[in-house]
Amino acid sequence: MADEGMAKVAELVDRATICMLTTMTADGRHLSRPMALQEVEFDGDLWFFAASDSAKVDQLRTNPQVNVSFSNDKQSEWTSVAGTAEVVQDRGKAEELWSPLLQAWFPDGLETPELILIRVRAESAEYWSAPRSKVVRLIGGVRAAVTKNPDKFPAENEEVDLPGGAGSTTR
Repeated sequence: MADEGMAKVAELVDRATICMLTTMTADGRHLSRPMALQEVEFDGDLWFFAASDSAKVDQLRTNPQVNVSFSNDKQSEWTSVAGTAEVVQDRGKAEELWSPLLQAWFPDGLETPELILIRVRAESAEYWSAPRSKVVRLIGGVRAAVTKNPDKFPAENEEVDLPGGAGSTTR
């Protein structure tokens, strides 16, 4: 079951069109920003490029617990991944993950002095996947409202423990 949960999360992460990284500020506020996920093959680690002097990196060094949320509105899928982030300086990994699109943020490419990687070791995830058909979702929503039973809404919702966490089972 754990492998199925991991495979489902990997599938949803791969199909997502939007990714938001949430960190915590020094005064305890959560702060989210869009990020470009660098590794499509989700194996429990998520990789991002960042500047070593950015606020997000300062926040990660103070509190490494983060959340990365993914959205795929076209397929009515949402995924939330919780984990621990670390700042990584690894030229080989940076070369492996580099994309020409990153040039917009890092004009000197891999030679950018403040270029670092953020690795998020995923510990758990929760996902929601609803039918693609708006009609099916509408009928399910009406059925759930009329019966006052949210379980009547046609959506899959699971929590999954991932390799970076304490356990590895699907709940």
